[in-house]
Amino acid sequence: MLDSKKLRTDTENVARNLARRGFVLDLAAFRSLEEHRKQVQIEADRVRSERNANAKAVGMAKGKGEDASVLLKRGEELTQQLTIAETALNAVQAESDAWLMGLPNLLHDSVPEGRDESANVEVRRHGTPRSFEFMPLDHVDVGAKLGGLDFEAAGRISGTRFAVLRGGIARLHRALAQFMLDLHTGDHGYQEIYAPYIVSGDALTGTGQLPKFEQDLFALKGERAFYLIPTAEVPVTNLVREQIVTPEQLPMRYVAHTPCFRSEAGAAGKDTRGMIRQHQFDKVELVHMVKPAESYAALEELTAHAEEVLKRLELPYRVLALCAGDIGFGSSKTYDLEVWLPVQGKYREISSCSNCEAFQARRMQARWRNPETGKPEPLHTLNGSGVAVGRAMVAVLENYQHADGSVTVPAALRPYMGGIEVLRPS
Repeated sequence: MLDSKKLRTDTENVARNLARRGFVLDLAAFRSLEEHRKQVQIEADRVRSERNANAKAVGMAKGKGEDASVLLKRGEELTQQLTIAETALNAVQAESDAWLMGLPNLLHDSVPEGRDESANVEVRRHGTPRSFEFMPLDHVDVGAKLGGLDFEAAGRISGTRFAVLRGGIARLHRALAQFMLDLHTGDHGYQEIYAPYIVSGDALTGTGQLPKFEQDLFALKGERAFYLIPTAEVPVTNLVREQIVTPEQLPMRYVAHTPCFRSEAGAAGKDTRGMIRQHQFDKVELVHMVKPAESYAALEELTAHAEEVLKRLELPYRVLALCAGDIGFGSSKTYDLEVWLPVQGKYREISSCSNCEAFQARRMQARWRNPETGKPEPLHTLNGSGVAVGRAMVAVLENYQHADGSVTVPAALRPYMGGIEVLRPS
């Protein structure tokens, strides 16, 4: 959530920043809500002050042996009034918090202008797309030849947007996840986390999925409000919720491999074929918690770590800086990594690396003690896919295929495949 103090004291600049996203800040509604909050706050403070003064007067009267019955009666009245005033203050504060929860994050100055993905800016690209001497197949047909991708069975079990992986392809999928974990823990120094796949609504509110994106989540039936995680970002980032960490504990860098569950409510008709957009998919997630002054250096580092996965797999890719109109709700700046898919003849997203600055930390009450002030302050959180396992497998199947239906296993994955160098049609 945004800094409420900044919103009150620098309202016009906040409105202009949000307008870059295409978000219109309702200034009239904000000022009306703020004026109401001030009035209720003033009344609560007045009653509290009078009650405290009255209590002091009662003590003085009793000390002098005087009759304090009138003061005691007045104290009871003021206590009742204060209860009413504090109830009203809590109600307006809840209304204010709910309004703040609906506001997206402020954008960093370096974010490109633009209303949609067509304005995203290519920062760099790596590798050269392969030239095929035959007509390449998409991953669905490659997987069918290998006998390892079964969408029909998944449809009988769960419906559309699910897949069953078999044999060598199942092993390839597992190998990709293990390779990524070993790369990030070994070469990049992340701590591996095994986190819950089921989280509370509070955890999702902390990272910004609730209340705005509830339709994208899978909610569980029961007495308590639980949800399947849409990404490991949720449980891993919430490791610091309601905590005050020391400067010596920062930076914190975590990696987790989890399944992810998304309803894809807004994706009707998009990528209905294959594994590009599934209700259940695996991802290796990178999460950083850092000092505010270090978060943009951390964003570059995190992005480079995700890129290294694609470099080691020798997959062509590019990096995009997302424009103001295409960036996520909770992000101040985002880089997308897009991997080359030869059948589509274009780059497709395989990772998003974002700096959320203090947006999530304020929601989670995640703080660090700044040694310069001695006070707790929101820390900065970052996250990125390191990378999406299913999409990496799609890219491997398509980029490493041969005319006879076989697929070469990238050299980086062979230690995880028992030395298998080629997947062959069954």
